[in-house]
Amino acid sequence: MHSKDILERLKSGEAIRPTDPEYFKINKIVNRTIRLSQSLNNATDTEQIRHYLGKIIGTPIDESTIIFPPFHTNFGKFINIGKNVFINHACSFLDMGGIVIEDEVLIGPKVNLITENHPLDPNDRKALLTKPITIKRGAWIGANATILPGVTIGENSVVAAGAVVSKDVPDNTVVGGVPAKFIKSIQHN
Repeated sequence: MHSKDILERLKSGEAIRPTDPEYFKINKIVNRTIRLSQSLNNATDTEQIRHYLGKIIGTPIDESTIIFPPFHTNFGKFINIGKNVFINHACSFLDMGGIVIEDEVLIGPKVNLITENHPLDPNDRKALLTKPITIKRGAWIGANATILPGVTIGENSVVAAGAVVSKDVPDNTVVGGVPAKFIKSIQHN
């Protein structure tokens, strides 16, 4: 028997297998998120979208933050969104490892934030392995970029459109490509 709840173990990066006796707790949250996502993605204004996303993540979304549908998340409970954030159309946040989006962040259309992975061993492939993603204040994630588990995007940094980011990005840096590599530093005026 585990001493920690499955949600604590999930967020801490412990391997979680479908045979875990507490796995039903994950499925319960996933099913609730699926139901609420339907309302979120059928919402007719930004206030309704903030309302439904706030219900999914369990924290109100600040009125300065704008999310354009469709917005997809498989879990939702481990998303934290700051103030004056803009999330464009068709983003997917797989957040079982935890996603933190700080204030003043811009996220382009079709961005994927993926905190979840699986073991390479085919006999254990259905286990979940998670690592958090943090997007620091003022960062801009370009269209169709993918941020992989365990990555921190530095303050004011830019991820070019279509990039796949597998390593941390320092503050005030532009990265791009697959895998993402340093392009240049950002100079402040």
